[in-house]
Amino acid sequence: MKLLVINGPNLNMLGIREPKHYGKESYEDLLEKLAAHAEKLGAELLCYQSNHEGALVDRIQEAYFEGVDGIVINPGAYTHTSIALLDALSSVSIPTVEVHISDVSRREDFRQISYLRAACVATIAGHGTDGYLEAMTLLSERFKGAKQL
Repeated sequence: MKLLVINGPNLNMLGIREPKHYGKESYEDLLEKLAAHAEKLGAELLCYQSNHEGALVDRIQEAYFEGVDGIVINPGAYTHTSIALLDALSSVSIPTVEVHISDVSRREDFRQISYLRAACVATIAGHGTDGYLEAMTLLSERFKGAKQL
């Protein structure tokens, strides 16, 4: 199984940006955590981060041509604004899990809307960076189940 983890704007600032919402782990710590979990799952892992919406769209489209089996995406603030990311995910039809480190349901009103959720098989929010691991596990189980059919 090939998994792609996509992180949107400001996630490269983990550990620095608002630790009360996003924790003290650095982005590098997150990448190490993801790699260890992918190894445990027996999955190939690709990771990508950009602060630019178009670059994120391009990466989603590239995933289709690379044969990616599942996407974990934390779109950051683009969650609440990006129809372009929704369209990209809908276009490629790769099972995708939306992840948020903080519990967006308990935050500002504008954070209650997710444009991407409609193209995702699940959303995990408020579990810190462990939410990424849950998403990877969910996609792995889904992939194994599909292969058995």
